[in-house]
Amino acid sequence: MKKLITFLAVLGVFVAVLYHVVIYYDNSFRYGRMRETPAIKEHEEPLLIMDAGLIPVRGGEGPLRALKGEELKSPLTMNDIEVINAGRTGYFTYCIQCHGPDHDGNGTVGQSFHPLPTDLRSSKVQSKPEGTIFKSISYSVPGTRQPAMATTIGIDDRWRIVAYLKSLGTRK
Repeated sequence: MKKLITFLAVLGVFVAVLYHVVIYYDNSFRYGRMRETPAIKEHEEPLLIMDAGLIPVRGGEGPLRALKGEELKSPLTMNDIEVINAGRTGYFTYCIQCHGPDHDGNGTVGQSFHPLPTDLRSSKVQSKPEGTIFKSISYSVPGTRQPAMATTIGIDDRWRIVAYLKSLGTRK
C-alpha cells in the first residue's frame, strides 16, 4: 500500500510539473500553441479597392427568373448553325443522361424517374416558346425530376441547348 501511495504521489508531481511546463511554453515562446501564433485579424490590413465592373449590376439570372417564359427571347440567333452545334454539344454533355440520345426520355439515368423524362421532340415540347423551354431547363419543372440547371450551365449555353432542341422538330 505504501508503494502505491508513493507511486501516486510521484505521478501527481510529474503531472503537475508537466502541466506547468506546457503553460510556461504557451506563455513564453513565440511559436506556442495555436492561440499564440500570429494571425491576420479582420481589417488589420486596408481593404482592397475593387475595380469597376467586377460585380454585375445588370443582367444575370434575376431578370430571366422574373419574366414569364413567353416573354423571354434568346439573345442568340436561334437558327445559326454554330449556335445549334454548340447546343448539341451542351445537350450531349448535360441532358443525354436523362432524355437519351434520341431525345425521347429514354436515357440511362432517366429510366429510374417517375414520371419519366419528357420526349423533347413531342409536339407538347416543340410547340412551347423558346423562353418557356429555357425556364424549364434553368429553374426546373414542378412535379418532375428535371433539375434546375441555372447553377450548372451558363446562360448562353442554355440558350444554345434550346436552339438545338427547337431545331430537332416534332417526332414523326
